Amino acid sequence: MNFRAFHWRLMAAFALFTLAVTLLFGLFAMAFVYTVEDLFIERQLEQEAARQRQHQAATGAWALPAQSFIRLHTESGTLPADMAAAWREADRRKEFYGEAGRHYHVLPLTAAPVPLLVAEVSSVLIVRPIRGELLAYLTVGGLIMVTLALLLGAVLARRVSAPLESLAAVASDADPARLPRTLPGATRSDEVGVVARALQTLMQRTRDFIEREQAFTRDASHELRTPLAVMGMALERAQATTPQDAEAHAPLKAAAAATAHMTQTVNTLLMLAREDSTTCGGDCALLPLVEQWVLAHEAHLDARRITLDISVAADARLALPAPVAQLVIANLLDNAVTHGDADGVISLGHAPGALHIKNPSGPLPPGAGEASIKGVASAGFGLGLAIVRRLLARHDATLTVAHEAGVTTVSVMCPGMGTSSHPR
Repeated sequence: MNFRAFHWRLMAAFALFTLAVTLLFGLFAMAFVYTVEDLFIERQLEQEAARQRQHQAATGAWALPAQSFIRLHTESGTLPADMAAAWREADRRKEFYGEAGRHYHVLPLTAAPVPLLVAEVSSVLIVRPIRGELLAYLTVGGLIMVTLALLLGAVLARRVSAPLESLAAVASDADPARLPRTLPGATRSDEVGVVARALQTLMQRTRDFIEREQAFTRDASHELRTPLAVMGMALERAQATTPQDAEAHAPLKAAAAATAHMTQTVNTLLMLAREDSTTCGGDCALLPLVEQWVLAHEAHLDARRITLDISVAADARLALPAPVAQLVIANLLDNAVTHGDADGVISLGHAPGALHIKNPSGPLPPGAGEASIKGVASAGFGLGLAIVRRLLARHDATLTVAHEAGVTTVSVMCPGMGTSSHPR
């Protein structure tokens, strides 16, 4: 049970507000009855004081009080013992608490402290005897009001949150492959209906976009890969039938390298376009992927007079799916061969959690590795490393590019990568 749900919070708000109001008015009620009781006693003392002053003015002596609970004290020594000390310390107070539940109200008859009237009112108090019963009534009434508030909050919360909960359930279960065409509450005329209709429209647009994206990926996969495959096979035949001289084979090798690069780029972009590439897991052996790339690009390496220095353990593994790792390695090595210095040495090695590719090259432009950042000699659009970085990010891996002392170092930080113990 989710107590943070909207209807529970609405019920809690109703209950807390009712409880606060009940407590506030309960305090007001208790203060009111005590104030009325005190005013009634003080009014009796004032009436008795007026009678005493009239009698003293007429006869020169004070009269006996008319009420049995009121006493006249003309000397401070006759005051009740349980209030005398407190009265001497604060002779301006009107109320004093005595012992054994006694309670005193005092009223001076003259400007002097004495004579004064003292009313011991414990026997005539109305609120004190029924205080427990009064508090019990207030407590029961408060609980009844809180219960009613909870019931009212539950009814309102159910009417308000039920369509929202239905809408949330459908939205949370929505899958890109089967987005719902209608949502609960879309026919309502309130705010829930507005939200449902807006989500319904958004889902329809998302469905159309997914269909267009899937159609584009499907068509692009066929329409781009097929011509590239035909071009690759045609170039292989041309190289096999062309006389073995460097001048005749140079343009064919360049065309073959460009075709391989285009094929690699298309495969990378198509993999990025597929949603399932974000969820495939596992790892793969690292050395076989490097060897495959070397065998496929031997001619390009010879043309650039590049030497490879591979320090990879025979049992090294890369924490990436094999198709992703193959594309990443191919992109990075192809960049090193194409944009690095000719007659150089490309070093490929790995350490715990990292794969490093180093090659001699000219200075890198600021922000190398970001989209649209390319070197002066680059014929592309500066998207290669940015695409690889996006592909790695889908698998919690990172790509860093650095240049120091004429050497460019590209590092793939990949959690779970094996250590190098037997380099080859």
